[in-house]
Amino acid sequence: MTRRFEELGWQQTPIGEVSLRRRRDPSLGVDVHEVKLGDEYLMSSLFTVAEVELARLGLARLTGGALDVVVGGLGLGYTAHAVLQDQRVRSLVVVDFLDAVIGWHRQGLLPLSKALTDDPRCRFVHGDFFALTGGTGSTAGAGGAEGDGGNGGYDPAEPGRRFDAVLVDIDHSPKHLLHPGNSGFYTVAGLRRLAGHLRPGGVFGLWSDDPPDDSFTAALAAVFADVRATVVEFDNPLLRGTSANTVYTAVRSP
Repeated sequence: MTRRFEELGWQQTPIGEVSLRRRRDPSLGVDVHEVKLGDEYLMSSLFTVAEVELARLGLARLTGGALDVVVGGLGLGYTAHAVLQDQRVRSLVVVDFLDAVIGWHRQGLLPLSKALTDDPRCRFVHGDFFALTGGTGSTAGAGGAEGDGGNGGYDPAEPGRRFDAVLVDIDHSPKHLLHPGNSGFYTVAGLRRLAGHLRPGGVFGLWSDDPPDDSFTAALAAVFADVRATVVEFDNPLLRGTSANTVYTAVRSP
């Protein structure tokens, strides 16, 4: 029988205490996996629809095959797993700042861990996604992680490598950040740095917990040729109603 509550992992990180918990929700009859940063909830297996849609909507904007993809933010693994369901994907690099999260997956502590670690197309990179993009990030003044600095890009095995898609789910939204050092990424200058890691015609996708933001959409439009903000609705059993996230997708000019 599943325990009602269990802490599966805990680690002190440069941005605070991060923990992985599994609890049984008796009203729903399911096990719920959650990651918390201090007292703040970062992610829950109850709410994964928009994480999957980030992958689906982003990759749907690409034509052709042999796709090379980056996912910024491993989390519970739902975006990465959805990317791998697309048979056109040749390779996936998943960048996460929290070594603990990568370790939990390598230990097989999460429902999708084995599917990710057993897929030869998928590789984890421990690093600060924002610093690797080429700007400041949450490691600023905190020591840094493998590959930080932005000069080499997202793949330490192939510096300067470009990708067909970069899909990001790290901050809560372009305005609700996990660390103030991430703010430069959401500016026109930061988005231009991101676009430099994409091949012509490549796609940038971003998950947001907030409704569509006109100012961020305008920043995207200043850099990319085709910008969309899609509202993704999903059932919220905690509120006994419907909630919504936003998935932004933007295409680099061919």
